[in-house]
Amino acid sequence: MIVGKASRLLGPLLLALLAAAPVGASGLIDNVNGLTVDESGDLVHFTGLVIDSAGRIEKRLQRGDKRPERPDFRYDGKGRTLVPGMIDAHGHVMDLGFAALNLDLSTARSLDEAKARIAAYATANPGRPWIIGTGWDHEAWGLGRFPTAADLAGLGDGRPIWLVRVDGHAGWANDAALAAAKITAATKAPAGGRILASTGKPGGVLVDNAMRLMDGALPKPQPKDYDAALLKAQAALLARGVTAIADMGTTIEAWQAFRRAGDRGALRIRIMGYAAGMEQASLIAGPGPTPWLYDDRLRLGGVKLLLDGALGSRGAWLKAPYADAPGETGLPRLTSAQLRNQMSRAAMDGFQLAVHAIGDRANAEVLDAIDELSETYKGDRRWRIEHAQIVDPLDVPRFGQHSIVASMQPQHAASDWQMATARLGPERLDGAYAWRAMLDNKVPLAFGSDVPVEPADPFLGLKAALTRTDSADQPAGGWHPEQRIALADALRAYGWGAAYAGFAEQRFGNLAPGQRADFLILDRDIELARPAELPATQVMEVWIGGQRIVTKDTASTNRPSDTPGQIGPRE
Repeated sequence: MIVGKASRLLGPLLLALLAAAPVGASGLIDNVNGLTVDESGDLVHFTGLVIDSAGRIEKRLQRGDKRPERPDFRYDGKGRTLVPGMIDAHGHVMDLGFAALNLDLSTARSLDEAKARIAAYATANPGRPWIIGTGWDHEAWGLGRFPTAADLAGLGDGRPIWLVRVDGHAGWANDAALAAAKITAATKAPAGGRILASTGKPGGVLVDNAMRLMDGALPKPQPKDYDAALLKAQAALLARGVTAIADMGTTIEAWQAFRRAGDRGALRIRIMGYAAGMEQASLIAGPGPTPWLYDDRLRLGGVKLLLDGALGSRGAWLKAPYADAPGETGLPRLTSAQLRNQMSRAAMDGFQLAVHAIGDRANAEVLDAIDELSETYKGDRRWRIEHAQIVDPLDVPRFGQHSIVASMQPQHAASDWQMATARLGPERLDGAYAWRAMLDNKVPLAFGSDVPVEPADPFLGLKAALTRTDSADQPAGGWHPEQRIALADALRAYGWGAAYAGFAEQRFGNLAPGQRADFLILDRDIELARPAELPATQVMEVWIGGQRIVTKDTASTNRPSDTPGQIGPRE
């Protein structure tokens, strides 16, 4: 039984379950406008689903097919559109949950507005020893520089302030936080990190690996905080139709929260865990991947490594200098030897590898490493490169040579196109966010959001994939429109492709017979809707394992406030 704050947070989900089909009942989902994508990438239409007593798809029905005569329950879809539950192939579950518990600067449009929000948050939370938040973006502020500790002077009533950038690759501290972490003018940045300076002393911004200098000083979340964060994250994911997510950077603390939720029957979404390095993998799983737990709701199957940073903080590792910072090429966070050693150690124990690489040099380095390791580690490895944002066009075919999964996030292109153009210059963008090129080279494509860097909203992602425009429908005609893809390709990347990326395509993904009955009821036919209308899609119902988890009545704020705001950095 869940009590206290946790039960209040989960209340809407528990109420929704009261209206669900009986557990262990077989049933018929009928009179729907069913739409899915089969393994080969073709759109498939159907009008009904037969669900067995284990909550799996027994059969997809077409109009005129014989229906079961006496199912345990029958659901009349009244002609509404039914699609598979969306799978987020790259997100950060706990960071999403903590986003709701900490300061959110993601919608601040100027330094002054950010400072006002920090002051208001400090006043509203007098008992918190630190002011912690995330979401700031100096590019959106038109500041022309990074913020500094001096910009935070006088805020927070003297308490330490630590604010993580929207991409998770830089942190902004005040003087009190720098002092708490013992960061002085004599402090050297670790390899793969930078301490930005101002007038001969730390300027307040730590980039990539330098953020770790703050770790020992930050207050540690307690188990109850992780539990509350998980409940918040689940509610936000389910509200936008995300029924499964690959959690990139799972820690032992997060895993324990997942297990506690599973033990008490409160784990609704499906989580494919990728440990934050081999040390965490050993703590969580021991000698190899865990089995699937809680009726295919949880597994630790892979290890996440980081090779470089992000474009926004100029940490992405490039082959040539940044167009807007000619002396910089980014920050490799691992040496070539370290990358290969860590990949080899994980592969030796049977873990799947997922490596963060954003810059073209970082992507080439991971491709080189996979070329070498594939000689030793045979079989179906499904090597993954996370983000693959800036790839040398000559390197794109190399993804297909080892069937490397390109785990990409369409919303990044919508958010980044102006910044990416400034960082690289227009002549170096042919391999930028290149979804069409990946598909043309037979590369397995998996889509996600990188939440909370972007909202966990696959309908925003679908629009970006189809149009390559931002929320204002800019640029006209799309940014590098030759990289647009079709609806069937995008749905496949959010369904079967995302499941395949996590070795889960036999368990869920596209409502094939034998898979779990995870699906959504929508307010519109997304096949007929204009791409610009897709973000307005309302998720009327969410079903997982043949059980109705959410209805619009019990999740009336259908679009969640799942913007950034977390305790530690995410990557």
